[in-house]
Amino acid sequence: MSKKHSNISIFVPHIGCPNMCSFCNQRHITGSYKAPRPSDVRSAVETALSTKNYNPKSTEIAFFGGSFTAINHNYMISLLESAKEYVDKKLVSGIRISTRPDAINKEILTILKKYGVTSIELGAQSLDSNVLKMNNRGHTVTDVENASALIKEFGFSLGIQMMTGLYCDSDELSIKTAEKIIKIKPQTVRIYPTIVLKDTDLSILYREKFYKPQTLQEAIDLASKLLLMFEEAGIDVIRLGLHSIEPDSYIAGPWHPAFSELCQSAIFLHNAKKMLKEKGKYILYVNSSSTSKMIGQNKSNITQLEKEGYICTVKNDDSLNNYQIVAERSTL
Repeated sequence: MSKKHSNISIFVPHIGCPNMCSFCNQRHITGSYKAPRPSDVRSAVETALSTKNYNPKSTEIAFFGGSFTAINHNYMISLLESAKEYVDKKLVSGIRISTRPDAINKEILTILKKYGVTSIELGAQSLDSNVLKMNNRGHTVTDVENASALIKEFGFSLGIQMMTGLYCDSDELSIKTAEKIIKIKPQTVRIYPTIVLKDTDLSILYREKFYKPQTLQEAIDLASKLLLMFEEAGIDVIRLGLHSIEPDSYIAGPWHPAFSELCQSAIFLHNAKKMLKEKGKYILYVNSSSTSKMIGQNKSNITQLEKEGYICTVKNDDSLNNYQIVAERSTL
């Protein structure tokens, strides 16, 4: 997963979306009720510039929350103009936007290019036709494929957002979605487990027992598999799980503030189990950046390994990469 990239996030509420997806209530995800003004963009950037260790080379201004290219184009351009000032001054590396696959065409991409947009993320959510239909997405798999091709043709960095645990979805369908995304070859991916929020169609389906959300463990198990699939394909997973939600809006689903680390810890536990054969004491060497992930939250991985007969101590070896583990018998 990427650790170098950072965003100055500007949330544009639901004003750009032509329909309401089953799971969506952007206000409860972003906490944002009002549309940002150009002055809000400048204020957010100026605040970020004053923070310690700010790095202009790895920071983008990011318009998230709604479907950015589906909002009124004059309003969209006014926001882009305020952001472009900082691109021109090289105080940020570019502008990132997220939008719907069916809100992309050559005219829009020409505008985005003119105003300094560098990265476009498509909210695909699924690449299964029935899942898209049952969740009222209002776009098709073909829309995702066509928009992705156009974005790459225009020279933008392409990101794709997918969700797991959607209504009528399954682990198998999510894995097939990931396989299709890999064929599209985006630069980045975000993976979001579905959370049931107040005032959504999904909350009604959940209440009437037509929809059962993933448990936290189910979401971790699936997302960790998807994470490895994308990383092995050379695609950077820049987010696992929602940034935040309003506590009062949560109804059900696999929400956890450290979801990303839980997924990475699950990969380390899986890899350690594959490696350890004979029961006994071991020293497990990992990169120093991965120590806490190998140990697990509240030492969960070490505790689980101990239950299975493996008494493990974790030490650092910075010659190791990613999810590499070297196991050594311990005499202590």
